[in-house]
Amino acid sequence: MKISVIDGYTENPGDLSWAPLEELGELRVFDHATSSEEEVIRRIGDAEIVVANKSRVGRKVIDACPNIRFIAVQATGYDPIDYVYAREKGIPVSNVPSYGTASVAQFAIALLLEICGNVGLHSAAVHEGRWQSSGDWCFWDRPLIELAGKTMGIIGFGRIGQTVGKIARALGMDVIAYNRSRSETGALIADYVDLDELFARSDVISLHCPLFDSTRGIINKDSIAKMKDGVILLNNSRGPLVVEQDLADALNSGKVYAAGIDVVSQEPINDDNPLLHAKNCFITPHISWAPKESRARIMACTAENIRAFLAGTPQNVVN
Repeated sequence: MKISVIDGYTENPGDLSWAPLEELGELRVFDHATSSEEEVIRRIGDAEIVVANKSRVGRKVIDACPNIRFIAVQATGYDPIDYVYAREKGIPVSNVPSYGTASVAQFAIALLLEICGNVGLHSAAVHEGRWQSSGDWCFWDRPLIELAGKTMGIIGFGRIGQTVGKIARALGMDVIAYNRSRSETGALIADYVDLDELFARSDVISLHCPLFDSTRGIINKDSIAKMKDGVILLNNSRGPLVVEQDLADALNSGKVYAAGIDVVSQEPINDDNPLLHAKNCFITPHISWAPKESRARIMACTAENIRAFLAGTPQNVVN
């Protein structure tokens, strides 16, 4: 069985082992993601199993590689795969559903704490010698924000959203949530509300919903207008949940006080992305998922997904 990892570098830049996959077949690993369909086709070649992350495997690729029998996505999100067409061709697509709950939730809160505490900014100022020359025993360049007593609104209240909610409650925040469905476990963490109420009440809004047609652009000029003045927005879910020009305008006007962003609409980020030049916008390069512990879980689950397919009992199938 031939296995092709078409974009493996971010999953394993050298600190993990591909041995769990090597045990399952003849493995080829290509490093960096590519936007070229022709290159994806070349990388897959005659492989029966495709292991993908962010490189697109669409209709053209699937038709050009007739040996494909199974696609394993090394992520929870599977939007780069034309999973509907794969189903039509009898190709199951599996994902890794829950590897990054802890790390992604932790990173969302890290973005929030950086906005509220400005740790990096003030550490840099101290190293530049400004504390020594300040003439007083402390100083701060930006307002510091206490979160206790403020309201965290979470859009998308699955595993990650609920974990963010638990941490927010530990910080003394009130937590409200919007989700298409409601659960007993979620109700123990947050009060479920409709979307307009969440926009109106929240001091901080954190996005943790999948990217569907119904959620694309859920943060836009109209929804921002319903928010409190000075709201903080966090997004380490999917970039296209946000209309980036609308958010940039709101940041520049002060309607949105700050944004913590780990994902953008086009990755890597384009030079003309309006968020690059917006006020008080903290941007990181899609790394919420990337602690070694999380990536080790991805590797283990991917191997189990392939092993289950080979045994005739595919698991974590999304199509």
